[in-house]
Amino acid sequence: MSEQITLTPRQRQDLRTIAAMIVPPSEEYRVPGANDDIIQADIIATLGRDARLVAAALDHLARLAGMPLSDLEPAARENVAQQFRIAGGAPAATLVRVVLQCYYRDDRVLRSLGLDLRAPFPKGYVLPDGDWSLLDPVKARAGTLRRAT
Repeated sequence: MSEQITLTPRQRQDLRTIAAMIVPPSEEYRVPGANDDIIQADIIATLGRDARLVAAALDHLARLAGMPLSDLEPAARENVAQQFRIAGGAPAATLVRVVLQCYYRDDRVLRSLGLDLRAPFPKGYVLPDGDWSLLDPVKARAGTLRRAT
């Protein structure tokens, strides 16, 4: 059983700061930044298996900054972010992916992009109950046996 990782208050503060640097708010497009309370809550709630790498990325940021990232002057913060992009590796990539996936599923962001706030299929068409014809191509394939792990 895997151990549950929770972010410390300092890590959450750094997460909010770096998220705002990744996607700042835009008045022009009327969208929040990735540091928005709702988006941050989504990030925290959905970390799941990425929690360990995100925590490692935030720890790396803290080491580079030597203090909470938000306490740095903007130029120093940019310098730390640049070093982080260069040397952050998989944890940095995971952190950016987590921030972006939560940002781009926010309803306000989807609306600003002109996207529907519903699943793309069936686009308003009602499928009759018990109509499994969409699975016919899958059923036609040869069966595959795999060993359970």
